[in-house]
Amino acid sequence: QGELEESGGGLVQPGGSLRLSCAASRSIGSVNTMGWYRQAPGKQRELVAAISTGGITSYVDSVKGRFTISRDNAKNTVYLQMNGLKPEDTAVYYCNVRSWRNFWGQGTQVTVSS
Repeated sequence: QGELEESGGGLVQPGGSLRLSCAASRSIGSVNTMGWYRQAPGKQRELVAAISTGGITSYVDSVKGRFTISRDNAKNTVYLQMNGLKPEDTAVYYCNVRSWRNFWGQGTQVTVSS
């Protein structure tokens, strides 16, 4: 399924920035909460950030003050601005959209390394 299109991952040095984007197809229908998960090698997938329909946000403690989640409802798109990146942020990042069911993006690799 290509219902969520992710982009923006890459290789950056510690302290660098990346902006992830995830565009949801209109075929998904009514969209509720949107968010970003990540999975590092050998670790469980964790919720990084989420944003409600009304714009209320939540973050895992490890990224507070560094990451910002936002959404553009007209474009059906969710973003994750990632600043002050650390090596421990290295993971595959997955977009998640809640509608009549959960939808998942294909994942985009974020690598933070010198």
